[in-house]
This record gives sequence, structure tokens and C-alpha cells, in this order.
Amino acid sequence: GYDPEAKIAELAEIINDMDRELGRDDALVNILRACCEEYQDLLRMLMVRGKPEFYDFSRKLYGSPQDHFFGSQSSVKDLGLHLYNILSTIPDNAGEDVKLKEVDAQSALENLNERFGRYFVGQDVKVVLDGEMVADAAATARTIKLRQSATFTRRDLDILEVHEGWVHMGTTINGLEQRIARWLHKGPPRVTATQEGLAVLMEIFSFVSFPRRARKINDRVLATAKAEDGANFLDVFEYFRTEGYEEEDCLMSAQRVFRGGDVRGRYPLTKDISYCKGFVENYNFIRACIQAGRSEIVPFLFVGKVNVADVPVLYQKYKEGIIDPPKFLPPFFKDLNSLIVWMSFSNFLNAAGMASAQDAYRHRIQESF
Repeated sequence: GYDPEAKIAELAEIINDMDRELGRDDALVNILRACCEEYQDLLRMLMVRGKPEFYDFSRKLYGSPQDHFFGSQSSVKDLGLHLYNILSTIPDNAGEDVKLKEVDAQSALENLNERFGRYFVGQDVKVVLDGEMVADAAATARTIKLRQSATFTRRDLDILEVHEGWVHMGTTINGLEQRIARWLHKGPPRVTATQEGLAVLMEIFSFVSFPRRARKINDRVLATAKAEDGANFLDVFEYFRTEGYEEEDCLMSAQRVFRGGDVRGRYPLTKDISYCKGFVENYNFIRACIQAGRSEIVPFLFVGKVNVADVPVLYQKYKEGIIDPPKFLPPFFKDLNSLIVWMSFSNFLNAAGMASAQDAYRHRIQESF
């Protein structure tokens, strides 16, 4: 165990040391200070579990479905409702193929170890089996644990490689590889949306995601919004059940929404909005970099556990020789040419406003059935 008040005081000392020795004007120091202050608030949040104040800290640290995206009038909840209208029309078995053949955990371990050996050259990265864990898989700094009794499809392994490997382990290792700013391997709440959104974005860019997974991520946003509006644990459980999930999945998803909060509603943990919120923030940031002719900044999303707003600062500190470039990058971030072309066409399609053309095609499709 630990004494939360003592930890808060310890973090305050670190902040005081930074201010005294480095001043308050350096942008990199300000990022580190914000990390320390968030860890203090995280400790305070844990001290008020089950109380309304828990939700206040959660909203401060992770945001709310009601929050608007940076520079936009659309909220996270708006995105959730929009995606729901699309994804709910797609059957769960859409696109099913041989990738759904299941393998046992030992076979999955061997497959992933081979993949990570090729990606993380020179690193002691490994996949191990765990007979006691509840989740099917979990990642730490250089290790991914698989539940020993679990089975995995090819799609599951593709997702684990990209989401847990390329992003979560990759950014951790890139942070640990820093000569100076090794604290970039730590993940305070302020980096959660960027990290999880980046992982979702990589799943989409590498074509390993699928409708049922996207629905699950999106339904958690809507469930969090319902809990904020007063839905209790049973209401949220029932929401997932009516959306077609197995009872065990309903229970686990409802637990995610209320962990640490009040099961009677209104005071949930809002962390699960991070996946969709971060996806939009990262996507907009990458597009903005390309529009501005500064695509060289984009790979620094992987320099460590970062908040997307910090990336320009970290790139500038790289130019000053303080920050090291990310060592491990997904293939399409090592060579940005294809991504630049894709985003350029995306920018045109958004600016041109293709809604009328899409409506015309939709009308023709509906007439055909």
C-alpha cells in the first residue's frame, strides 16, 4: 500500500524543485509540471471513490461526453450518436472470413512473439501466459500477458499487435529510450485520449479493425453519457444487453463505466470516452500538420506517452537536441508519403462537401433492393 497524502506531498516537492532549478518559462518543464499535477489529482480522485467528487476529478482528468472537440461545435457524444447510426446497420458478421479461426493462448504467444521480434529489434519484448488474469490480454512496458485459458482469432492477434504493441508498448519503449526526458514513458491521465485514440487510429490505418470492435468502443461512450445523465448500473447493463452483447460482456462493460464511481448513476468514471475523443483529436492534428506542410512533426506522436497538444513542443525540443526522435514507428509513419496523399484527398473531400453525391448514391442503392 501507500499513503496518498504522502505521495501528493512528494509530487509537490518535485514541482517545487522544477520551479526552483528550471524556472516556469520552459515549455518542456511545463509539460512535466502538468503531469505531476495530474498525478496529484489522480490520487485525490482515488481518495473519494464512490462519492460525487470522484466524478468531478474524472471529468477534469479525462473529460466528458459533453465536451466539444478542439475548434469544433461537435461533442464527443455527437460523434458517438453519429457512429451508432452507421454501425448499428452493419451486421456483426459482416466481412467474416478465415481470420475467425481460433487458436489457443500458446499458439497466440508464439505468433505474437515472432511479430514483436521483427518490430522491436534489439528490445527484450515478450509475450507470456498468465493463469490468473481476468482480461484476455494486458500490456506492460515490455510484456504482453495473455490469459492462459483464452482463445484468439487472427483478427484478435492483428489488433493486439497494432494496439498493444505498436502503440502502447512502442510509445513506452520510445520514452524509455530518451537520453534526458525518460519520464515520457509514464502515462498520466492527460495522455490517455491521445494514446487510446492513436491506438484506434492505427487499427483503422492498418485495416485490422472491424465493425463489432468499433461498436464496442463507441457503445462505451454512449454508456458513459447515459450514466452521466442518471442511468444506474442496471440501466447501463441493460443498454449493453439490448445492443446484443453476451451477459458477461454486459457486466464487464458496465463495470468499466462505474469503476470508482457511484453505481446509482450521475457520477461515473469517464475514462472510456478517450478512445473516440483521442481518435478525432489525433486525426485532426495529423491533417493540420499535412495542411501546414509540416508532416515531419507527425511521427513525434510516438516519441513517448504524450498529449497531442505537446507534440509541437517536443518536436522543437528535438531540434534543440533535448528530445530524441522515436525509435519504433509503424510502417506508414516511417514513410509518410502514402499517408500524406491519403490525407490530401481526405481534405479535398471534406472541403468539397460530398453529402449530396452520397445521398444520390444512397438513393440508387435503396432503389436496387
